[in-house]
Amino acid sequence: MPDAFSSPDHRPPRPHHHDTSPAHATYPWQPPPPEPPGPRLPHRRPLGRHSDLRVLRGAYRRQRRVAAFTALGYFTAFLLLSAFAPSVMTRRVPGGLPAGLLLGLLQIPVTCLAIWLYEYTARRRVDPLADRIRRQAELHAERRRRAGHPGRDPDR
Repeated sequence: MPDAFSSPDHRPPRPHHHDTSPAHATYPWQPPPPEPPGPRLPHRRPLGRHSDLRVLRGAYRRQRRVAAFTALGYFTAFLLLSAFAPSVMTRRVPGGLPAGLLLGLLQIPVTCLAIWLYEYTARRRVDPLADRIRRQAELHAERRRRAGHPGRDPDR
């Protein structure tokens, strides 16, 4: 014979709020008391300050623009000459090639130059900034770990 607690319509009584918490609120709708704050970290320069990230974004933006304008600028000049100066494009250059064919073939070295510029500016400007911010992030995470603060900084 089923007992009173095995029936799906009957559930065991729930304990009252004051039975489970030693410091209970006067009214049940009051929120629980706030947790005591943990130990504070010493004040240091915040990680990834807006100025650091702004400098990195600016360097990366300049890097993209230099490479893109190198390749696209040359290609646009080639298209404009083809459309508006056909006499220049059909003129023969020393060696017997039409100037248009020579300019078209030069698109390959210009694209290689744009790739080289992109790599060069990355190594000289963008990568050192990103490495510095990455090192700061690692140091900040290590300090937080040593201080007993796992995870993200709630003050940010």
